[in-house]
Amino acid sequence: MGDRSNAEPRPGGTPRRVELGLRQNAAQFTLLVVVNALVGGMLGQERTVLPLLGAEEFGITAYTAGLSFILVFGISKAATNYFAGTWSDRFGRKPVLVAGWLVAVPVPLMLIWAPSWTWIIVANVLLGVSQGLTWSTTVVMKIDLVGPDRRGLAMGLNEAAGYAAVAATALATGYVAEAYGLRPEPFFLGIAFAALGLGLSALVVEETREHARLEATGHVARADGKHDHLHGELTNGQVFVQTSFKEPALSSASQAGLVNNLNDGLAWGLFPILFAAAGLSIGEIGVLAALYPAVWGAGQLVTGALSDRWGRKWLIAGGMWLQAVALALIALAESFSLWAVAAVLLGAGTAMVYPTLLASIGDVAHPAWRARAVGVYRLWRDGGFAVGALLAGIVADALGVPAAVWTVAALTAVSGLVVAVRMYETRHRPDVV
Repeated sequence: MGDRSNAEPRPGGTPRRVELGLRQNAAQFTLLVVVNALVGGMLGQERTVLPLLGAEEFGITAYTAGLSFILVFGISKAATNYFAGTWSDRFGRKPVLVAGWLVAVPVPLMLIWAPSWTWIIVANVLLGVSQGLTWSTTVVMKIDLVGPDRRGLAMGLNEAAGYAAVAATALATGYVAEAYGLRPEPFFLGIAFAALGLGLSALVVEETREHARLEATGHVARADGKHDHLHGELTNGQVFVQTSFKEPALSSASQAGLVNNLNDGLAWGLFPILFAAAGLSIGEIGVLAALYPAVWGAGQLVTGALSDRWGRKWLIAGGMWLQAVALALIALAESFSLWAVAAVLLGAGTAMVYPTLLASIGDVAHPAWRARAVGVYRLWRDGGFAVGALLAGIVADALGVPAAVWTVAALTAVSGLVVAVRMYETRHRPDVV
């Protein structure tokens, strides 16, 4: 695929050569990796500090109320993911990316100055919209650039950058908060990330929609006949139905993505409170809050590429089951060392799942409607934040935090079973008959 090319006019009339392939687009791909790391940093600024801020500064005692910031984040991000795909096809990828960064600018300022929990809620609505626009668009742009042969690697690099930044920022804000307090210093990082992300996206990132159009002109049906009925243009409604319910691989990926982020919402909102109740310091909580996304981020450098070689299905199913085991260990453990082991296992399981799900969507969805399919998948996946916050809060208020962790562990195990039973292997190698 790497030798296929076309010419796209630049502003001013000079044609830019459009080619598919990681090597051919190395500069823009690397730039998008950096941009997505900044996107992850915007999310990471909240992972350690915000649950503690709700309990200590705003007096939030009920778990359901304390998780409200994750609930609104999940709803706004999920909805925005859907529109991000549609808008990327209609207006281009770059305008959507820049718009996402513009929405992000006030978020750290609102977190710093918030006089009430309502301000925190509104800031997280904006953060969800921003994450939906920016993260979705960087995913689509990388898929556009690399073509079909290195899709798993591309998603591994994208998600690794984002979640490594989540981890690094969660760790840094934990130490800053321990040294200087919960506000304002931990959120200074978010101000810097927003400024850099907006500047790079507006001034240096280039449009990639023509790469998708180039791939579509040479798109070849699979020799095994899988998903031939999905070739060509589909309406928005058809894309939603196929990705959500009808097409076995797409819908299996959507439910697995939802459950994956359901347990991430639990980890984000309740783990710091669970660890604090056990007597851990803010610094130790920061280490645990960072360890899980750090392993998740770094692991994707391996798992994304492995899915190109080994296939998608069993990495996804196995990753969901490993997450379930890790959550069970967190519910049982009572010490920093055991929680650290569980965080590593949870990160490893998520690394197996996260880029592989995105790659499977790219495998099945036709280039003509792939951005919309990614948007629908991410609608379901990030809706898991909202479902997780609501479910975990209700169960924790009724039965305690360990019961909430056990509930999510069981749902995660069942999700892996759905993938094992319903999903077919989407990674088709033409050399394998």
